[in-house]
Amino acid sequence: VPQDDTEAARLWRLAAERGHAGAQCMLSDSYMARKGVLLDHENAVRWLRLAAEQSDAAAQCRLGELYYEGTGMPQDDQAAARYFKL
Repeated sequence: VPQDDTEAARLWRLAAERGHAGAQCMLSDSYMARKGVLLDHENAVRWLRLAAEQSDAAAQCRLGELYYEGTGMPQDDQAAARYFKL
């Protein structure tokens, strides 16, 4: 099967909209890496937050990294530390 980033993002979105935390993380990654969707930090962060609220460790760690780097949101060391400790 040939790789199709647009179709992958579409499928991640379907699962993410149904509350699947892993799909929310993957969709966030798609937005950050422009894979099948336009670069969109705001949507990337929104999907990560939804996954993090479900105690998804990968989402919590990635959200901490984004706060630490200031990518898609203001840089915030305290918020980064909170997510890294979850």
